[in-house]
Amino acid sequence: MTQSLGELESIVRKKICMLCTERTADGECGLEEPTGCALFRLFPQVALAIQSVQSDDVGPYIEAIRRNVCSVCNEQAPDGSCETRQMVQCALDAYLLLVVDAIEEATGKTFDKRRIGLAGGSTVSLGPQIQL
Repeated sequence: MTQSLGELESIVRKKICMLCTERTADGECGLEEPTGCALFRLFPQVALAIQSVQSDDVGPYIEAIRRNVCSVCNEQAPDGSCETRQMVQCALDAYLLLVVDAIEEATGKTFDKRRIGLAGGSTVSLGPQIQL
C-alpha cells in the first residue's frame, strides 16, 4: 500500500494530535510555536526512518529515529543529548510507538503490538492481562 507523504502526515496527525498533552481544550495545538513540533517539523525524515525498519522490536525504530531525525534536529546537542527529549517535551519521542504503528498500518506493514521488544531484551505485553 503506497501512501504519499501528505497522506501519512494526515493519518499521524489524526492519531497523535488528539492525544497530545499540548492540545488545548478546544482541540487546537497549544504549543507556543506549533511549527516547532519535532514530529511534524521533521516529518519527511520521520516517515523515511520508520519505513526503513522492519521489526517487532522498538529498538531498531528508536535507532533509526536517533540516527536520521534527532541528528538533524536543532534541539539535540552535538553530544547527542537532548534536553527537550529528557523533559518529555518532544512529541516524536513521547508518541514514538503510536507514530510507528500509524505509519506501519498506513503502509500495510505489520507491527506486532502484543509484544513490543525493548532494549536489553525485555518486552512489554500489550494483550489482556487478566488471569482467572
